[in-house]
Amino acid sequence: MSADYPLDRPLPPDVLVGGGARWSRYRQYPVFSLPWLRGRSALFASIIGTIALLIGGAIGLAARDYGLVLPMAFYQFAGFGLMATTGPALATWVRHRGWSAVAERRGIVVAMLLGMVASYAADAVTSARVNAMIASAIGPAAHPPIPDLGAVERAVSIALNLLVLIIVYGLFGGGLALRAYFGERQRWHDHRNDRALADARVQAQRADLRLGLLQAQVEPHFLFNTLASVRALIRRDPARAEATLDALVDHLRATIPRLRDEDALLHSTLGQQLDICASYLELMRLRTGDRLSYAVEADAVLRGCAYPPLLLLTLVENAVKHGVEPRPGPGRVVLAARREGADLVVTVSDDGAGLQPGFGGGMGLANVREQLAMRYGERARLQLHGRGGAGTQAEIRLPAGAP
Repeated sequence: MSADYPLDRPLPPDVLVGGGARWSRYRQYPVFSLPWLRGRSALFASIIGTIALLIGGAIGLAARDYGLVLPMAFYQFAGFGLMATTGPALATWVRHRGWSAVAERRGIVVAMLLGMVASYAADAVTSARVNAMIASAIGPAAHPPIPDLGAVERAVSIALNLLVLIIVYGLFGGGLALRAYFGERQRWHDHRNDRALADARVQAQRADLRLGLLQAQVEPHFLFNTLASVRALIRRDPARAEATLDALVDHLRATIPRLRDEDALLHSTLGQQLDICASYLELMRLRTGDRLSYAVEADAVLRGCAYPPLLLLTLVENAVKHGVEPRPGPGRVVLAARREGADLVVTVSDDGAGLQPGFGGGMGLANVREQLAMRYGERARLQLHGRGGAGTQAEIRLPAGAP
């Protein structure tokens, strides 16, 4: 893969796994690339540094010698840091050699094995130094006598120790990264196959797109919830009930006729998609008792640009469902379109609950990424960002002149 795709560029959406959270953005790059190594090392350094300071502080407090805190923290940080980064650093060096695919895979496996050996050596040296410092501060600890073990007990003990070594030094030293590397290569293989079959899948995708729009826009629970809201409002606030019904009719009028027009499904514009999103947000504003506010910001010229159906509405629904609704109090959703060079960039922002663990891997966002990959390949992408304080921003970037 490194021979035909730059290692300093983010992965295409259909190859990417994770990386949406700020702490894991390094995963947007190929495994064992320099940006990946820098991001991973920075994350591990922050975690290891915190743990090392806590351990050093605890030992210094126990020994009542606060001069031990920084030296102990340093040795812990150095030892664990070498354990965590040696194997991945060697594998990164291998991946930048430009070797053949087979040679690269073998070289990376060897690099990770060497990293495990280096992890063991770093742990041994660091542990010896730390134990010596503790012994000099509080005296050698008394150990109970070790009982004699039979042949079976010794074999079991050795096996358990080897298992611990493999788990600790293998996984912490980059074993999970090695697994991610081979998974990435498999996804690249699938990506190439998908690109080769893209033309054959276009006709089938038309039917899928029609069904996806129908399910997303006119699914029963959406209608039932809206009608239930209207029913509850009829006696309490007839004017709002009427306004909600009018908004529902406007939303259905904006979506259902287009489901019957195959050409409209395949050649929709940004303006049409923004209008559908606006009608949905107006309906949700009335249903939530004005707790939701929204804005749509797009120049008239941009509204005429070609834009795939369904994508923006999926992001808007996520902003309401996962952002505004879970957070008490008022919420706001803003759609904004702008042009950056040859790209059309549309963002859906909310000030709601923010990115939650596990968010970003749902069916809706997977469909958005699939649509972008099918239509534009590597020229388009979807990205999720946490906003300062609270909220989430979803961004779709695609070629402005693409059909």
